[in-house]
Amino acid sequence: MAKELLVDEEKIKKSIQSGIPLTITTFTLPREIELYVEQVITVFLKFIAQEKIKDYIIYCVQELMGNAKKANTKRVYFSEHGLELSNPDHYKKGMAAFKEQALGNAAHYLQLQKQQGLYIKVILRMKNNIFYIEIRNNSAITKTELIRIHDKLARSRKYNSLEDALNQVLDDSEGAGLGIVILILMLKKMGLDDDCFDILTTEKETIARLTLPLDKARTENIQYLSSTIVESINSLPQFPENVLLVQRLISDPKSKITDIAQQISMDPALTADLLRTVNSALYMLTKKTDNISDAVKMLGMQGIRNLLYSYGTQKLLKDDSQNQKALWEHSHKVGFYAFNIFKNLRKDHTLLDDVFVGGILHDMGKIVFSAVHPDLLQKIRNFCVEKSLPSSTFEDFAAGMNHAEIGGRIAEKWNFPDSLIACVKYHHSPESAPKEFQDIVDTVYLANIFCLYENGDVNFDQLESGVLERFGITTKKHIDVLVGKLSEGFLREKAK
Repeated sequence: MAKELLVDEEKIKKSIQSGIPLTITTFTLPREIELYVEQVITVFLKFIAQEKIKDYIIYCVQELMGNAKKANTKRVYFSEHGLELSNPDHYKKGMAAFKEQALGNAAHYLQLQKQQGLYIKVILRMKNNIFYIEIRNNSAITKTELIRIHDKLARSRKYNSLEDALNQVLDDSEGAGLGIVILILMLKKMGLDDDCFDILTTEKETIARLTLPLDKARTENIQYLSSTIVESINSLPQFPENVLLVQRLISDPKSKITDIAQQISMDPALTADLLRTVNSALYMLTKKTDNISDAVKMLGMQGIRNLLYSYGTQKLLKDDSQNQKALWEHSHKVGFYAFNIFKNLRKDHTLLDDVFVGGILHDMGKIVFSAVHPDLLQKIRNFCVEKSLPSSTFEDFAAGMNHAEIGGRIAEKWNFPDSLIACVKYHHSPESAPKEFQDIVDTVYLANIFCLYENGDVNFDQLESGVLERFGITTKKHIDVLVGKLSEGFLREKAK
C-alpha cells in the first residue's frame, strides 16, 4: 500500500506570505500524488480565503496534469518507435496507434518517462494578490500540437454550458477535447474569462498557466491595509540629524574626505559601524584600520552613502524584541551572502556595496511592520473585523505578507536610491525587476533564498530557474557547495 503523503500547512502558509512558489514534482503521477495535490490546493485556498472555488481549481489542475502526463508518454512512445513528433507524416502515423498501444501498456511507458527524467511539475504561487498555477512538463510542445491546442481554446469560447459542447462534433484525433472546453467553462463559473488560461512553450518545457486574480473586494482590502501601514511611516522620525549632515557632505562636490570623516566621528555608533564594516571579511584587509579617514577612503562615496542608509534604518527601527533581533540577524546574513555571491560570480565589482546594503535592507517591510505603533496594529485588526475578513488576513500581514511591496514604498518615501528600492521591492520576484537593476536584485534574491534553502524552508525546485541560469548555477549540488561555503564564511565573520 502506498504511503500517504502529509501536507505541511506551515510550509504552504510561508509560501503564500513570501510569494515563493510552492512546487510538487512527479515523474509518473500516481494516484497518491493526485490526492496530495488536491490536499495542498485545498489548504492553499483556505489560507487565501478562496475555498469556494476549490472544486473548480482541482478539476482544472487534474485536467492539466493529465495532459502533461499524456504529453510525456507521447514523447517516449514516439521515440521507442523511431518516430519524430515534428514530422507531420510521423505524427499522423504515431497518433493512429498511440491510444491503444501506449495507454494499453501504461506501466511500461511511465517507467520509460521516469528513466528519461520526464517530469510533471505543479507550481502554486501568490504574487501581487494574484494566484498563479502552473503545470509544467519538460517535453517541449511542437508547433502542430500548439496549433491544435489553441484551436480547441478558440472553439471552446463559444460554449456556455457543457450541454452545448456535447451537442457539437469535436475533433476526435486525440480525444474529444472536452477537457479543455470544461476547463474554460470552469473559469467562467468562477467569473473569469479564458484569458486567465494560457499554454506557453520554451526550448525545455511546456507550461500550462492559470492566472486567477483574487476577488476585487479582497484585493482592495489588502491594498488598503498596505497603504495604511505605509502612511504610518509619517509618524516615524526622519533619519538622525548626523546621518543627514553626512549625506549632505557626500553630495557636496567641495567636501573633503577629512570633512566627512570628522562628521562621522561625532557619532560613536556610526563610527563603530564604519570601522566594523571596513575591517570585516568583506574587504579582506591585510591589516585592520582604526583611522576614520582611511576607512572613508576605502569605502568611497557610494559605500559611505549605502552605509548611511543601512545605519539610519537600523537606528530608527531596531528594538530589543526577539522577533526584531531574528529579522536583523537574517538581514545581515543576506547582506553577507549577497556581497560574496556578487564578488565571486560577477566580474564587475562596482556594485558590491550596493548588493551588500540591498541584502541588509531587503526585509525592511517586515521590520517596519514589527516596529509600528500598537495603535496601528489595532486599527488594522479592527478593519479586518469590520470588513469580515478572516483572522488569517491580519495574521498574514503580521507575518509579512506584501512586505516587499510595503518595504519598497517605504524606501521610496525615505528617498532611497532606485537600486535599493528595487532590491527591497523585488527580492521575491526578481523577474519583475527593472532591467537596469536585474543583476543587483538577482543577487539579493539568491542571497535570501539561499538562507531559506539552508534552513530547509524551501527546496531546489522552488528556486527561480531564470536567476540560476543567469549566474551559471545548474545543479542542486552546485547550490549545496555554494551555500556551504557562504555559511562557513558567515560563521567565521560572526565569531570575530
